[in-house]
Amino acid sequence: MTPSPVLRVTALAMDAKGRIGLLEREGAAVLPGGVVCGGESPEAALARHLAAQFGAPIPVGRLLAVDSCPAVEDEPDTVVHLHVAGPLTTLPVTSRWTASGRVRWEAPEIATHLFAPHLAGQVRAAMAAWWAGSVAHLVAGIVQPGSAAGLSPVERTSLEEANALDPASYRAVRPKVICAATVLLTDAAHRVLLVQPAYHADNRWQLPGGGIDSDAGESPRTAARGEVREELGLDLPLGRLLAVNWANDTPHPSRVGFTFSGPVLGESDLARVHIPPREIWAWQMVGEDELVHLVEAPLRERVAACMTALRHGSGPLELHYGTPWP
Repeated sequence: MTPSPVLRVTALAMDAKGRIGLLEREGAAVLPGGVVCGGESPEAALARHLAAQFGAPIPVGRLLAVDSCPAVEDEPDTVVHLHVAGPLTTLPVTSRWTASGRVRWEAPEIATHLFAPHLAGQVRAAMAAWWAGSVAHLVAGIVQPGSAAGLSPVERTSLEEANALDPASYRAVRPKVICAATVLLTDAAHRVLLVQPAYHADNRWQLPGGGIDSDAGESPRTAARGEVREELGLDLPLGRLLAVNWANDTPHPSRVGFTFSGPVLGESDLARVHIPPREIWAWQMVGEDELVHLVEAPLRERVAACMTALRHGSGPLELHYGTPWP
């Protein structure tokens, strides 16, 4: 009878600075984790191992990578599930000794040089999956063709040019883009309506809007109008498209934002604004000269460009990080 593969679980345990925790045992660096016992889910097993190895409970996050490792010498075949864990904000994140070995914290690019090649491959693929919001598929630490994350741009391009991918694999490896839609709402004094979303920990201000649920059939325009209705309680007809903004922070997915014009708001419109407290903390009308104190530079430049397009009847504009192109 062929023995079943052993299921192991490991973690990219991250601290608030983005460093990952690793264990040093007999001079070798490994990821924290262990074997899944009968009746346990991988997540429950990983939580148990992390609590024992770090001395405190650590929240286990989503699956980042699956690696199938063939038997080596006396070791059986192993399947490894790699999850993200943390971020840690209360545990000590300095080098220290525990019953499981020496715990140390390193930036991912440094940690990969401390691991054996197959572990380094797992970490690089898991980091790529974390950034992209996907799951990586590996065999012995090597990312496989068609994996939704982990392939380098050079590897992906080579596979595409060789026509080595089936249609589903081609869709899986293509770079992902996150799309959002916002609305520029102004009043007779040319002030701009801003909202303060509850989901931003740094209290930043934004234009009303949100993500485009394309899997639910939303278009940019329907998403923008729906977000205004949800965030402000106003069902307003939208005007024309003012700008499309492109932002890229490799290795994170690129972002595309559509900004539409809305009607000029009167006092009766502003009196009807009703915000959902769990989603929006506050709203206000601000002059363009006040934006510098409330919003980050890319959004401030995008608003300024859209206000110019609105006044002159120009656009739609092509923006890169809020700046008109070219």
